[in-house]
Amino acid sequence: MAAKQSLLCLFGGKSTEYKVSLMSASHVIPALDPQKYDVHLVGITENGKWYAYSGSLDAIADDTWHTHPQWLRRAVLSASFGDKTLYVESDTKNTFTPISIDVAVPVLHGANGEDGTVQGLLSLSGIPYVGPHCTASAVAMDKMFTRLILSHYNIPQVKTAYLFRSQIENDPETALDTAERVDAYPLFVKPANAGSSIGVSKASNREELRIALRTAASFDTKVLVEECIFGKEIECAVLGNENPTPSVPGEINPGSDFYDYDTKYITDTSEGFIPARIPKETAEQVQMYAKKIFEVLGCKGLSRVDFFVEDGSGRIIFNEINTLPGFTQISMYPKLWNYMGKPAQLLLDELIAYAYKANADV
Repeated sequence: MAAKQSLLCLFGGKSTEYKVSLMSASHVIPALDPQKYDVHLVGITENGKWYAYSGSLDAIADDTWHTHPQWLRRAVLSASFGDKTLYVESDTKNTFTPISIDVAVPVLHGANGEDGTVQGLLSLSGIPYVGPHCTASAVAMDKMFTRLILSHYNIPQVKTAYLFRSQIENDPETALDTAERVDAYPLFVKPANAGSSIGVSKASNREELRIALRTAASFDTKVLVEECIFGKEIECAVLGNENPTPSVPGEINPGSDFYDYDTKYITDTSEGFIPARIPKETAEQVQMYAKKIFEVLGCKGLSRVDFFVEDGSGRIIFNEINTLPGFTQISMYPKLWNYMGKPAQLLLDELIAYAYKANADV
């Protein structure tokens, strides 16, 4: 039997999406084949502390993992180039044991996990890792940068205004005027660097817009104001490195005013359809756009690309890309691939194989 691969699985993170990461990790960890991988769990607390974790999955799911000192050891990843080593505190305080790492699966979402920061650390250490590399992660995380780049590739997008926190705070009336020029109400307002619909609001008048701008600006220094598209919310999973494969598109019916954080992770009002209820030609166009966006941004391994298909016109409009999409029981990325014959364990095996290949190509 071949030797097991030493796999580092990161979860948690200093991010507004910390709890989403815990949900994803609770489904990723048990899907990692114990016959193939010697899994080393490292949890990152909401204030950014790293701990090697040896406790139960239930404690990760209910966010009590960090309250059990008997399961925690301080951990640090070497940034020495090519070291590929995780150092874990021994029973003797301030003494650290080195653990060689072959590959990493960052089950992290949002800032300090999906934005190129952890990817940079793993790259310095020389550890292959699942997901896009530093530049693609950073660009895709920033919706403003993503939109500006894709505007040069004939990717249809929503009408958008870009505002800065300083404008919103120091000259709010001008900021409101700029936002209102995007389109008629309702308007959507979102932070440039956030996921899981955190900080996103729908504004139906100027006063709601004022509040929405302040809310978004509390999460990021850059804010997007977008026209409201009435239509279907379509998601397409992409898998691979060069010449990646798009999945069959799926459809989200939020069952609420819009697909916000509560609808995604707390309430039970949303409904998914696989395949999406769109014409075959539209589905093929969505797949073409998803693959093109993945390639243009330089992604590797996986991403989920989200679109709208407008009622009436049938126009396909790009919404956003997620380079480390959710992996929970309700997440569209694993569900789309499961529909296409890749259950979670097989999907993770493929993602890990792509991580090795992407690292070899660097």
